[in-house]
Amino acid sequence: MTGEETLSEPRAFRIRILGSGTSHGVPMIGCTCAVCTSTNPKNRRTRPSIAVEYGSSVLVVDTGPEFRLQALAAGLSRVDAVLITHTHADHIFGMDDLRRFNDLAHASIPVYGSASTLEDIRRIFDYIFKPTQAGGGKPRITLHELPSTLELCGLEITVLEVLHGRLPVQAFRFDVPSGPSAAYITDVNTIPEAAMSHLGGLDLLILDAVRFEPHSTHFGLWQAVEVAGLLKPAMVRFTHLSHHFDHEEVNGRLPQGMSLAFDGEVLTL
Repeated sequence: MTGEETLSEPRAFRIRILGSGTSHGVPMIGCTCAVCTSTNPKNRRTRPSIAVEYGSSVLVVDTGPEFRLQALAAGLSRVDAVLITHTHADHIFGMDDLRRFNDLAHASIPVYGSASTLEDIRRIFDYIFKPTQAGGGKPRITLHELPSTLELCGLEITVLEVLHGRLPVQAFRFDVPSGPSAAYITDVNTIPEAAMSHLGGLDLLILDAVRFEPHSTHFGLWQAVEVAGLLKPAMVRFTHLSHHFDHEEVNGRLPQGMSLAFDGEVLTL
């Protein structure tokens, strides 16, 4: 169910891990630990993001600082919509690179987020929304406040609110009608019961696990394992991973069906 795949298979539903790292990325600047100096490519982690591919359509969740490099590595040639979990730098600072996808599609790209997320985007990327000189171009995006549910590109999407410390963050469940389902929950240390109630019966759960021990705004690995055990999805990948985790060593300690995500991993459902 993993491997390097293309977008050519009609109506295939797959999740592509564009980035699996924490806000510092791995290797971390100035660090000489065993993971940061590892030659295993699965220990090299860009900031967290996924592409949700259904047929020929592509939804991107978050546009982090390496979004251009992630898109090149994944061979992405289209982005139909973007969902934003929250506006920390490691989740939005590649948004300017959407302009290339505007050129490829000759169209604006819808960007979805909470009301506060859209307010932040207007402030941080104010040049997008006001007249400026042409220069090298700028992204053409339309902002849309997230409802509790929506349909995009043939997928039914449920929008869930989880907590990143005290900060509300959006998580997403993706359902193919009468088909498989997946959920993406990053930057979280509390999943309220209202969100938990929508997370049963998943084929794939991608869940935050920043280090072994608990963190004030993220799940520790064993907390994430416990949550995944309660939800019982068919398959689990952990993301937002720090340099505390050696990919192969940690995978050998995880329960069956659970493993660390890695940049470039493709999960076909």
